[in-house]
Amino acid sequence: MNDVLETLGEGASGSLPRSLTPPDNPLEMREQRLDQWYGSAPKTALRPSLREHTLISRIIVLMITGIVTGYGVWHMLEVVGQNDATALQYGLVALFGLSFVWIAMAMGVAVLGFLALVLRIDWSRGVKLKGELSSRTAIIMPIYNEDVDSVFANLAKMAEEIAASGKSWHFDFFILSDTTNLSIARAEREASNRLRQKMLGRVNVYYRRRAENEGKKAGNVADFVRNWGGNYDFMLVLDADSYMTSDAIITLAEAMEADSSAGLIQSVPRLVNRNTLFARMQQFATGTYGPVVSAGLAMLQGREGNFWGHNAIIRVKAFASSCGLPVLSGKKPFGGHIMSHDFVEAALLVRAGWDVYMRPEITGSYEETPPTLTDHAARDRRWAQGNLQHSKVLPARGLHWMNRYHFMTGIMSYAASPLWLMFLVVGILLAWQASLYQPDYFPDAHALFPTWPQFDAQKAWTLLGFSAVVLLAPKVLAVTYALMNRRMRRGAGGAIPLVLSFVLETFLSALLAPILMLLQTGFIGQILFAQDSGWNPQSRDDGKVDIADVLKRYSFHTVFGLAMAALTLWISPKLFLWLLPVWLGLVLTIPIVLLTSSKIAGKIARKLRIFLIPEERRGRRRSRSLLGRALAQPAG
Repeated sequence: MNDVLETLGEGASGSLPRSLTPPDNPLEMREQRLDQWYGSAPKTALRPSLREHTLISRIIVLMITGIVTGYGVWHMLEVVGQNDATALQYGLVALFGLSFVWIAMAMGVAVLGFLALVLRIDWSRGVKLKGELSSRTAIIMPIYNEDVDSVFANLAKMAEEIAASGKSWHFDFFILSDTTNLSIARAEREASNRLRQKMLGRVNVYYRRRAENEGKKAGNVADFVRNWGGNYDFMLVLDADSYMTSDAIITLAEAMEADSSAGLIQSVPRLVNRNTLFARMQQFATGTYGPVVSAGLAMLQGREGNFWGHNAIIRVKAFASSCGLPVLSGKKPFGGHIMSHDFVEAALLVRAGWDVYMRPEITGSYEETPPTLTDHAARDRRWAQGNLQHSKVLPARGLHWMNRYHFMTGIMSYAASPLWLMFLVVGILLAWQASLYQPDYFPDAHALFPTWPQFDAQKAWTLLGFSAVVLLAPKVLAVTYALMNRRMRRGAGGAIPLVLSFVLETFLSALLAPILMLLQTGFIGQILFAQDSGWNPQSRDDGKVDIADVLKRYSFHTVFGLAMAALTLWISPKLFLWLLPVWLGLVLTIPIVLLTSSKIAGKIARKLRIFLIPEERRGRRRSRSLLGRALAQPAG
């Protein structure tokens, strides 16, 4: 490893040692078996999670999901008619039910979260912080061909804050590079030297670049554990675009130290620092809807929670003993190294008896969002493959049912798109079929009364309204809570800008939904036809759009939307109007992508106090790279 570092040049480092890493203190990290498990059974009814009302929370969500889904499916059966329904009509009902259950569950989680926030649930779970530390934590940032200035500006700000906290002895910083571009690697090493020099005697900063990127990010973290894990009690895992305040970092370390059963505690990152309309919309959505959703998830998951891959603190020995990831059998994209490793690591920690849970009340955790729909789609393609790959992990022995639920929701978050498309196609086929044949009101010549057509248009409109209520309920509950919360209300610019932002976000999301449907359906097709997504760094360029590339990427969406509009108008004007939100979004794909990718549109929205977030209202004026650059000078 040091040979690789030497090829990049040491750089000026003053009195610093030549090595940019501490002495090795390895932990063994064995590969885990998914096909067998001889440990104790996952958590029972006597575990603390159920004493903290997790069981009641799960019952509430399951009841809401069951009642709402049952009501929707019953209405759908009433729409198509139950007496003489065809196989195609029953197929339509089945597709509706499969799609509807997930939005019903989202509504259940939002109701639970709203109640938890209004009732001021104690998220400490009975764990009292001592206000002091005796543990050692490594703050690790895996990077891969990233913008060096951005990464090290955020690191410099975090290091300065930790140094000023008076608790710097308890924390070391590690930059874990998997960078393949040698010029970027040289810049990383030079920036590491400068940051080390700047923080010399105050906070330890280390840098390591791997020669081989085995296992991608999961392999990068495992390499750290196998080399230096023995030096630390905990590790705080960041992404290249993460920033956490010193208060958040120290609170997470104190919470982990105070809870000996905790294997992982997940914070809830907020999206910040992007300026395009698309990014500002995402930042507003997570900032406004996020508290209700995350509160509901925290209640539902209890201590069998999930890991989002970053901005979470992990007990190193627990991770080393239970999270060695196996290489899945078969070829890519379903075989090979596990891509979405975080869900699997959480499941393996829970399987081994460790608690994994969220602390949504810990503020000061941040990340960036992709600036454009195209950048979002590039990341989403990788996530789609990682989530579908979990189908091979789902049957693993010894997993808690809640972790299997996490896998299923991840899979369904992408499978829902082709299901929705199939639902639309079947619905159009049924309408076309109905337009070809005149109904026979007296199929029996001896009947005294006519047999009326079974499709009930009035009930269809009722079902549409009910579906809209279920779909919008989480957002309405979240906005209601934001209006009740002074900090959130003022952070959004006031009550009127908050409501206007909600309306505009809902409108834009409705237009983007069919575009994402086609994109994700395409992802599923590519994965099923064995096309690997590869591993590319996330775009950090805010608002750079190539119009020719947009035309090339999204022309199909426009043509598909025009074809749907023409076909539905030919079949029935009512069907044309019914599906207007779908085909209109597709027809307008190119202008929507260009508009939402614009920094000018984002700037106008900000001036109109649309899509504001509290972080902006606190005067974050100098930022060019995440929250950390607001107050810190670039490293070196």
